[in-house]
Parts: sequence; C-alpha cells; structure tokens
Amino acid sequence: MCRILAEFRGRSNGDRIDRMSYVYTTSLFIVLAFVVGFAQCFKDPIQCWAPAEFTDSMVSYTKNYCWVQNTFYVPMFDQIPGNISESQDAQISYYQWVPLILLFMAILFQLPNVIWRILKGRSGTDLDNAVQFAQESQLGSREDQEKSIKSLAYFIDKWLIDNNKKTGIAKQIASKYLVVLYLFVKILYVLNAIGQLVLLSAFLSTYFNFYGFELLENFSSNKPWRESSRFPRVILCDFQLRQLHNVQVFTVQCVLPFNLFNEKIFIGIWFWLFFIAILAIFNLCKWFKPIMLTFNKTQFCKQYLQLNNAFHSSYDKKRCAQFAESYMSEDGVFVLRVIAINSTDLVVTDLVKKLWKLYTNKQSTTKNDENFDFNMFKLVGNSDDDIKKPQNNEHL
Repeated sequence: MCRILAEFRGRSNGDRIDRMSYVYTTSLFIVLAFVVGFAQCFKDPIQCWAPAEFTDSMVSYTKNYCWVQNTFYVPMFDQIPGNISESQDAQISYYQWVPLILLFMAILFQLPNVIWRILKGRSGTDLDNAVQFAQESQLGSREDQEKSIKSLAYFIDKWLIDNNKKTGIAKQIASKYLVVLYLFVKILYVLNAIGQLVLLSAFLSTYFNFYGFELLENFSSNKPWRESSRFPRVILCDFQLRQLHNVQVFTVQCVLPFNLFNEKIFIGIWFWLFFIAILAIFNLCKWFKPIMLTFNKTQFCKQYLQLNNAFHSSYDKKRCAQFAESYMSEDGVFVLRVIAINSTDLVVTDLVKKLWKLYTNKQSTTKNDENFDFNMFKLVGNSDDDIKKPQNNEHL
C-alpha cells in the first residue's frame, strides 16, 4: 500500500504549492469519495413517507425508485407542481453521483502533474534522477558528497553541451523547453482550481462559485444557519404505478440524511478550491519573473558563485553573465532552482562551483586553441614524415 501511495505521489521535483494540488488535494478528494460511497452503499441514503396502504415491498420499491430517479425540491410552504413536467424544472440530479464527482475532481487535480511527468522526459535530461541524486548526496560523508556533486555536475554539463550544439530554432526550443512547460503546468493548476468551481456550479445547477461568499455574508450578519436549496434534506419524488389499465401517479415526500453531510463537504471544498486557486496564482507569479528574465538568471548564478569566492577578477564577473545566458540557459538555471527547492543551498553552491569550473576550463581550452599559430608548421606532404620542424627553430 505504501509503495502504491509513493508511486501516486511521484518524485519530488516540484514545489510545495504543486504538491498541495496533486498530492494533498487529490488524496483528500479520494478519501471523501470513499467515505461518501461507503455510506451510500451500506446505509439507507433515502427515507420516504409512503401512503398508509403501501406494503413493505411497495415502500422498499418507492425508496429505491426515488433514489435512482431524479427527485425535486420545493420549499415546504410553496405549491407542489401540478404535473411531472413542471417538477422537472426543480429536479435534483447530483446526490447519487457525489462519490464519482469527488473522484473526477481528484483526477483533474492530478492531471497537470501527469502532463508534467510525461512531457518533461522530452527535455533530454532526467530531472527526477538529478533531484534524487542531489537529495541523496546530503546523506553521505563530505568526501562522498563531493563525488556525488561532481558526477551530477558532469551529468548536467553533458546535457547542456548537447543543447548548445543545436542551432536555430532547435536550440531555442531546447534551451527553454522545461521553463515553458513548467509555466504551462502552473497555468493549468490555476485554471484547474478556478474551472472546478465553474464545473461544480454547472453540475449542481446553482451558482456554486458564489456559495462561500454567501455563507460568509450570513455569518457576518449573524443570520441563522438555514437549509440550502442546493443541498435540501427534504425532497419530493413523483413516480407512476401501473394498475391494470390505469397509471396512477404518486408524489411522496423523502428525506436525504446524507445531504446534511454533503453540504458540509462541499462547503469545505469551496473554501479549499478558493484557497488553492489563490496559492496557484501567487505561485505562478512567483515563478514567472525569476525564470523568464535574463537578469534574474545571472543573479541566481552570481549569488552562488560569490559564496564560493569564484570571482578572482573583473573578467570573471563579466563571464558570469555568459555562464548564465549562454552555457546554463533558461533550462539549466531552472534545473538548479528545482534542485535548490528540493535539497539545500549547500548542495546547489557546490554544484554551481563544479559547473563554473567545467565552464571556465572549456573557455581556457578554447582560448588557447584560438591563440595557437598553426602557420608555424608547413605541411609539404600528406604523410607524417613530410611535416617539417618549425621554421624558426630549424637549427635547434
């Protein structure tokens, strides 16, 4: 069971706000779905006041019929509709499906995470393993940590080099793939929370998206708790009985005791969805600025390099911008941010130090190759024996 839950949870490569949606909210809705479903299956979800002439079998039939068919709600002192067609306007059709509604909501909260887990694999790197490797590097000795960080740095460096070898549009896509995908998933989390309020309003056939505000207004004005037309406890049910050549119509009054429980559940769901929507919007804004602006990429790398005392000259400070923009790019800095969220600053500090060293070593090698004078050698043939010694040192 623990292994199933662990697989459902997924690896930690997002932030806490993401996990509140696809872990905690999903788990909450699944638990509520099973609780409500269990209660409906093993308890009497509906009780009806049947005419006195009804036998026990007829009462049982009435209860079962009214449960599976749509009932309708009319306030106690209002006039009951004269025919079945008029009562359809006040029908209540959701209460049988509450467990399935909750399960569907759980699936919707898991959907952005599923999209993220599927599409992030196309970035060319294994972000899950990178984060897990960074987390596990904290557990060993200092020597083991250095070896782990060095291996992780080489892993990221190879990925960055492969991306930088690409040209044109392919390079632009490769350098921003994870960033754009992550922001897209963040937007999905926002739309999911807001969209579920709208979907519930449509399914419950009420203005459910304003439900919480109405409750807060009632509490602030000290109004007593009243039965809601959205979750009525007393409802009416029309059904027809065929007796010989006649069809007799009965209208019975029924009670839905679990609607008292359902009402409290959906009140909590409204406030939770509203809370999650606010957090998701805030989190989207929080991530948008640092991962999309070039200045923030350079500042992120610079702060960790300064902790390592990596700047030995003003030239190193200038190279920091090239390191962040050309070498690390948007996706490289994003990977470092994700590792920082899921591990410690010490791990990221050591990792940036190793990546900086790999970058500067490559720059030094490239510079030496550019300064090398190949005209010192004169090739007069195609074989190695035909390579003459340097002209200026012919007598050495």
